[in-house]
Amino acid sequence: MVVLVTVIHVVVCLFLIIVVLLQSGQSADIAAAFGGMGSQTAFGTRTAATVLSKATTWAAIMFMVTSITLSVFATRHANRTGSVLEGSRPAPAKSVPMPQKPSAPAPNR
Repeated sequence: MVVLVTVIHVVVCLFLIIVVLLQSGQSADIAAAFGGMGSQTAFGTRTAATVLSKATTWAAIMFMVTSITLSVFATRHANRTGSVLEGSRPAPAKSVPMPQKPSAPAPNR
């Protein structure tokens, strides 16, 4: 199951990279490069969603779902196998010398 989700995740990653690189920027004209009034709005013009933008949205959703699924699989596998330090021996305890009482003063003669 983990291998299947990993293969889907890699394919979705490659597809997402290709789809994002195929899209043109929102202010890709030459006037926008020199501060011209090429774009009238802050985030570009309002246009209908193209096929590439819909593909990007669905690829991003699939990327997030497969990422969360793989992280859940990884945590379940880690809980089943235990801790990395579970089989190691504990460090030997360092013994601290006992504080010695000061000896009684010698009697004066």
